[in-house]
Amino acid sequence: MAEQPSASPLRILVYSDNPRTREQVRLALGKRVHPELPELTYVEVATGPMVIRQMDAGGFDLAILDGEASPVGGMGIAKQLKDEIDDCPPVLVLTGRPDDAWLANWSRAEAAVPHPIDPIRLGDAVVSLLRTAA
Repeated sequence: MAEQPSASPLRILVYSDNPRTREQVRLALGKRVHPELPELTYVEVATGPMVIRQMDAGGFDLAILDGEASPVGGMGIAKQLKDEIDDCPPVLVLTGRPDDAWLANWSRAEAAVPHPIDPIRLGDAVVSLLRTAA
């Protein structure tokens, strides 16, 4: 059964030090990633400390973290979030290459998608995580 249009939007935190990467994630997912899910809203973050601050404040349905971000990579942040936040929302990490999926596993992220961002692959992973979380 489809969600009602009045359902609260899902909040997605998108972390990368690269504004183009954040934009690619937003454009790949759009306002509605799947007809059965509510609309998406994004909070873009460019620094590791701000990710921690935002996630500590809560209210997110998913975090998408760039594993290639510098100076603080998304995989290290993912591990920290999973270790420190009770009831941490699902985390998806963007890896530098498909062979880095084992690092994403170490970080305790629920999913990994390699750069360059493939909108279909990213969308499928996000839908899966949001459905599982719901």
